[in-house]
Formats: sequence, structure tokens, C-alpha cells
Amino acid sequence: MSAGEPLLEARNLVKEFTTNTGGVLSGKKRAFRAVDDVSFAVGRARTVAVVGESGSGKSTTARMVARLMPADGGSVLLDGEDVTHGTGAALKHFRSQVQVVFQDPFSSLNPRHTVDRIITAPLDYQGMGVPGGKRQLVKGLMERVGLNPDHSGRYPSQFSGGQAQRIGIARALAVKPKLLICDEAVSALDVSVQAQVINLFKSLQAEDGYSIIFIAHDLAVVRQIAHDVVVMNRGAVVESGTRDEIFDNPTQPYTRSLLAAIPTINPEWEARRRVNEQRERAALT
Repeated sequence: MSAGEPLLEARNLVKEFTTNTGGVLSGKKRAFRAVDDVSFAVGRARTVAVVGESGSGKSTTARMVARLMPADGGSVLLDGEDVTHGTGAALKHFRSQVQVVFQDPFSSLNPRHTVDRIITAPLDYQGMGVPGGKRQLVKGLMERVGLNPDHSGRYPSQFSGGQAQRIGIARALAVKPKLLICDEAVSALDVSVQAQVINLFKSLQAEDGYSIIFIAHDLAVVRQIAHDVVVMNRGAVVESGTRDEIFDNPTQPYTRSLLAAIPTINPEWEARRRVNEQRERAALT
């Protein structure tokens, strides 16, 4: 694969569910498409935010890409290879390349396991050896995500929500994946902690070139982390483009309504922030 080709491509993904109509006892069922012909690409060392209101299909899309849910149509390509229906060794390899950081860290961490066991669980699943030993790996990962390695023997309940999410991130990094899928990974955190975790994702990406799919409904958060944005509504992609294209020149009424819902405390400060952002980008080019 050349550096210019995307790391991951989702092509025409479809997911259908069946619901009861006319009451549970009626026996009548109706199929509806939760995800309808969704396509997007994730570049190397880039963050693609998939945004939309609750029920837009963004998390279902993420689960299909992560192979946590089968797709009813379409395909997922990783490094140009179709991984949509891989099983056995192929699926195991895929899971080493794609890791998920979930919304609620406490529900995704085994409360009966200590932090060191949680972080090394993906390694055990993959049967991977660790140069220098697991203890050294756990120490390094905990330091990297901003946790005290002396606390590796503690349980998830002994940590705050932000710290627990950092444990989940360390677990995801243990197998050195190429892609992180963050499904509302900061939505359950306080605003100040959200900013810390977002900065952590950005620094990890800058250091190691991870690609990220960032599922979110909060466009204020998306603005801070995304390179590219995919806007979903009622299971379909209604608009996509770079962050600046979506935020500065949205073409669809739905996108404009999402942007209008972003709280702006101080319009003058926001204008200055945008000017400074543009200057910083110009200085880097």
C-alpha cells in the first residue's frame, strides 16, 4: 500500500433491523435500514469524525467497521484488503490492527480484573510475546496515557471516569493497532476531562501515526480533533468533507442545524480563535 492510499475504506455499508409493528403479540414485523449505503475512507494518521444525532446510525456504522456487528451489505477494506467476512486467523489479525475505545469505560473494563491484567488481555488473546516482559509494557503504557504505573494492581472502581477511560486507551494500544475506533469516547466525561483525553488522542496520533474514527454527536468536540467529517442522518451520509469545509461552508440544512446548536460563549473570542488556527496551519505549510 502506498502512503497516499487510505488505511481503511467503508463501502456501501448496510444494516437492517426488524421490529414489531402493531404490538408485540401482533406478529407483524417491519424491516428498516439503520445504516443505508454508507461509504467513507480513513487516511493514514488522520481522524475522521462520524457525527449525527442519536439514532443517526453512526455507532452502528462503527460497530460494523470494527467487526462487532455483521454488515448486511457493503464491505470494509483495511490496507486494500477486504476484511468484511474474515474468520479465524484473518479475524484475529484484524482485531490486532483495529481496536475500540468505548463510551462508558466502566462497562467496558472487567471490574474483577486489575489494571495490568486488563491492559494485557488483548496480548493474551493474540498470543503475542512482549520484549522486556508484560510488566514493563504495562508501566510504559500507563505512563504514556497519564496514569501512575504504581497503580497497576488496582481495580477499575478505584479510578475516576477519566482515569478509567485512559485505562481503556492503554488497553487498545497494547497490540500496536493501526486504527482506533472511538465510539463516543469522551461524551460521558466532564468538559475539562474531555479536553485532556482529546489532547491525549492527538498526541498519540502525532507520535505514532494512528488513524482514528471518532464517533460523536458534539460538534464542539469534533472541531478540536477531526481532520475530516462525515455527517449522518437517518442512517445515511448527508455530507462529508474536511473539517474546515464542514464547519466553514456546510452545504446541507441538517449540517447547518447541527452547527447552529454548538454553544458560543463569546463570539469575539471564537473569531480570534479561528484566525489563530488559520495562522498556525499556514505556518506549518
